[in-house]
Amino acid sequence: MNSDEIKQLVKEKYGYIALNSIKPESSCGCGCSDKDYPGLNYKIIDDEYHTLEGYIPDADLNLGCGLPTEFANIRIGDTVLDLGSGAGNDVFVARQIVGETGKVIGVDMTDEMLAKANANNSKIGFRNVEFRKGEIESLPVEDNSFDVVISNCVLNLVPDKSKAFSEVYRVLKFGGHFCISDIVLNGELPEGLREAAEMYVGCISGALEKDDYLNKIKGSGFRKIEIRKEEKLGFPDELLLRFINSDELETFKKSGSAAYSITVYGEK
Repeated sequence: MNSDEIKQLVKEKYGYIALNSIKPESSCGCGCSDKDYPGLNYKIIDDEYHTLEGYIPDADLNLGCGLPTEFANIRIGDTVLDLGSGAGNDVFVARQIVGETGKVIGVDMTDEMLAKANANNSKIGFRNVEFRKGEIESLPVEDNSFDVVISNCVLNLVPDKSKAFSEVYRVLKFGGHFCISDIVLNGELPEGLREAAEMYVGCISGALEKDDYLNKIKGSGFRKIEIRKEEKLGFPDELLLRFINSDELETFKKSGSAAYSITVYGEK
């Protein structure tokens, strides 16, 4: 798939999720749900939002792969940007932290998600929360304007990740920082997984090798880069066999390759 095809696929999938308020009981995060794979009951990401202050159930569609706000060092009065804000889950958690004197802006490219996020905010009435339409590779915000940038399992969906991290660097204030949860790989995925559209929208086929991912961050100019949480993801054989054959699955298991959820921090 080329860049435009990937973006269209993501818009269609996430638009459908928003319109139907899908919140699967079992989920691999990032848009991969039990609706796509009926009969499979699995959950590979254990992070839960419901215990966090500011949690809004209607804004949580089980699409994340971490809790970036937990490690983001957000302070009262900060201006925070959430990339790929969806129905507003991380935005509302961040708003609880920044309080009345801060501001949180969410950016998403999917109209249906933006509509759901704005509907959720209308019920709450936050005046210092805003949702804007835009793509991460070309953010609709000013240079040097945010204290903190967060994102949850979205950068993998962006075709040009170097451009995405350059945009994060551009919009942060000097001395500002980001905290992003995402999926990375250790080793190579079988070709069938990399080419599977469903797995792309589930963030797996779009994942980079961990070192490549961190090098793209470093190449964008960030310093003090560190992984603040890392968790190996486990996929049931029944799911993987939808994309690769049994011989490829056995080779994959023996290779030691794996996907990980990581939460990365870096400073400008």
